[in-house]
Amino acid sequence: MKYYAGEYEVSVIGAGHAGIEAALAAARLGCKTAVFTINMDAVGNCPCNPSIGGTAKGHLVREIDALGGEMGKTADECFLQSRMLNKGKGPAVHSLRVQIDREKYKSTMKYKLEKQHNLDLRQAEIVAVSKTDDGIWELRSRMNAIYRTKTVIIATGTYLSSKIYVGEVSFESGPDGIFPASFLGESLKELGLRLRRFKTGTPARVLKSTIDFSQLEVQKGDDSIVPFSRMTKDIGKNQVVCHIGYTNEKTKEIIIKNIDRSPLYAGKIEGKGPRYCPSIEDKIVRFKDKERHQFFVEPCGLNTDEMYIQGLSSSLPEDVQIQFYHTLPGFGNALIMRPAYAIEYDCVDPLQMNSTLEFSEFPGLYGAGQFNGSSGYEEAAAQGLVAGINAALKVKGELPMKLDRSTSYIGTLIDDLVTKGVSDPYRMMTSRSEYRLVLRQDNADERLTPIGRRVGLISDDAWEKFKIRENAKKEELRRIRELVISPSAEVNDIIVSRETSPIVSGIRMIDLLKRPQITYECLAPIDKTRPDLDPTVFEQVEVELKYEGYIKKQLAQIEEMKRLEVKKLPVDVDYSQIIGLRLEAIEKLNLVKPENIGQASRISGVSPADISVLLIWLARQSRKEEVNG
Repeated sequence: MKYYAGEYEVSVIGAGHAGIEAALAAARLGCKTAVFTINMDAVGNCPCNPSIGGTAKGHLVREIDALGGEMGKTADECFLQSRMLNKGKGPAVHSLRVQIDREKYKSTMKYKLEKQHNLDLRQAEIVAVSKTDDGIWELRSRMNAIYRTKTVIIATGTYLSSKIYVGEVSFESGPDGIFPASFLGESLKELGLRLRRFKTGTPARVLKSTIDFSQLEVQKGDDSIVPFSRMTKDIGKNQVVCHIGYTNEKTKEIIIKNIDRSPLYAGKIEGKGPRYCPSIEDKIVRFKDKERHQFFVEPCGLNTDEMYIQGLSSSLPEDVQIQFYHTLPGFGNALIMRPAYAIEYDCVDPLQMNSTLEFSEFPGLYGAGQFNGSSGYEEAAAQGLVAGINAALKVKGELPMKLDRSTSYIGTLIDDLVTKGVSDPYRMMTSRSEYRLVLRQDNADERLTPIGRRVGLISDDAWEKFKIRENAKKEELRRIRELVISPSAEVNDIIVSRETSPIVSGIRMIDLLKRPQITYECLAPIDKTRPDLDPTVFEQVEVELKYEGYIKKQLAQIEEMKRLEVKKLPVDVDYSQIIGLRLEAIEKLNLVKPENIGQASRISGVSPADISVLLIWLARQSRKEEVNG
């Protein structure tokens, strides 16, 4: 017997990384919000690696924080070890990554949901989604409870019709033995959503006391620790070390010998796996000539001896896993606490959504996270934040928040999903952004905090700190423009030691810092008026000075892109009626329904010639409207 269990303005299905950000954002923007989870113990779970951030992913976390999201703050609260990746490369690809205490992260996020005003955290499996004649969405739980809601955000992660594979054994399950969402997928298909099947996997967990760490390389954290969130005052010190090891010929031999027992190669797994995070058997088959593969041994928390073996995800049978793990240096007596597994799940074709993450044909219905075909905690949280903000803005009758490729990695991620679609789980990488020198992690707050403030997620305290930081940067730029460094033996010794030419007359400090070899740090002994500022202010100033020419070039490209973005395309146009478009372009344009010319130009299969046809057609439409008007 069905019963009505409540009414909400925003309802979120799933309480993983996407669902958490969506629910918190909607509730903080004043909407009566509910977030539903199959199991309360799975809220904020990190079923794969116990870390937040990484290459490009660190950018996303910084951007989430700049907009008023929660992931960065919680990662800071739960961090065990911090490392800035790619420091040997240019600043555009510097990315923060932290090991976190997995259980603490879960409990911290759950508590934040519980304490949030306007938000109900409920354990319920939502099995059906439908829209009533009065335009209200209805959610039905497995207990036959009916929830009426103005908007819905689907953030099911890898739980939707999910199935676990370990060799010849397979069974319906979500990550970590949690029940899957077995019925919701059929309801979404009946609604009219196009679903597809993807696959991902995770490595085994090994008991710490059974590993001989003397045979592994030590990987320490950074001495100077930088937090994700600008609101974090004291992040503390590194508490753990990680380790690095390598597979060998014996490992390879065992895996090749048993490759026919892998469900991936036996044809049992239908789903498409992630291109950039393959299983160990996939690596060995694809890279036959490679003698060894790197793996990382990472602690899951301070109050557990489970160690996560990054880089060795597998769907091979448990007995084969035990065999090949025992070939690894330091793992001869290793006890596998949780075997590696592959998980197959349903997700949606993101081409059905627009840049607000709302489904074009289903107003009020949004998707976020791995449900949208992406992979990774950070990608999920970024989408959840955008979906939550836009669902709340829709309820409030306000204009949506749209982030384009020039503003952020989040904008790039969403544009890629809704414009290009995905054929395998999407992973954010710095190479995906054509504006990555402008979209650095150090200036995320400068780019996005004003947007977060305008939306309503940036508190007065955070806004004041942002303005103080921005003023400090402007004042520092003024200072180094006016400060003249006079030639002296001390000055020239420093300059020449950096392999650049000495000065023979006074030079402004700003011009000295523009030299590639010169840094704030090396000039510290002679910079007598240097203020006591957050080190990241100096970093940002120095980067912008050194890369000024490249940044100006990218800003010019952004202006050109914006010129195309303002040329809006009607949402109801039938592209088959536009003469001159190629058949492939007609098919892709009718499928995606781009919002503007810029987005249309990024659709695979739409050529520059097709864009020219669209521009001419738009000009004609504009002239017709002027005549008729």
